[in-house]
Amino acid sequence: MAEILVIGAHPDDAEIGMGGTILALQRAGHRVAILDLTDGEPTPRGTPELRRRESREAAAVLGVERVTLDLPNRYLQDTIEARRRVAEVIRLRRPELVFAPYWQDAHPDHVAASAIADAARFYAKLTKTDLAGEPFYPRRVYYYFCTHLRLLVAPSFVYAFTEEELERKVQAVERYRSQFAERPDGLRIGEAIRIAARWWGAQVRRPCGEPFLSREPLGLEGLEGVI
Repeated sequence: MAEILVIGAHPDDAEIGMGGTILALQRAGHRVAILDLTDGEPTPRGTPELRRRESREAAAVLGVERVTLDLPNRYLQDTIEARRRVAEVIRLRRPELVFAPYWQDAHPDHVAASAIADAARFYAKLTKTDLAGEPFYPRRVYYYFCTHLRLLVAPSFVYAFTEEELERKVQAVERYRSQFAERPDGLRIGEAIRIAARWWGAQVRRPCGEPFLSREPLGLEGLEGVI
């Protein structure tokens, strides 16, 4: 059983990018927590109180603990202070695996969140520091996709999950009612999520899936986990 931390710039990033995988990881016995770097406000249709309620509801659907920092939405930057804040969460929670947003995006907050996660992983292992907690270094960082760019990616792997988990992912995302009115292209968010998940699942001959990238090579000691 592994401890896993999913880092997002805003509430709803983790759910959109890898909500199905979060559910599948828990089904396999792993412990998953979400760390939002900001509360996502201000937005055109939200309030801090509403966003807190929506993020709590979404976390309850996924069955995960959620931690939300107070770094600035819209102006998130890879600063020393931001790195320290995230590094302290890593040192206290001690996750073996960290998931972070993909490093290329039109949204500057997502780009910054990816950089902060990478730097915080390194900071978390420092000795002779006043950071809270004991030194710790997560074994791996993987990157999920919750982007404002239309990207055709070649992932390092696709994590498969079930149709039931897909529906729970959709339910979690739809808890963010303030953020997801009908899309301009005619697709509601739930429909868009189902289309993407089934397409990625088809790439690995499974019902549903989500893509991930790794900066480092992935090693195998057997073929049991390869599908």
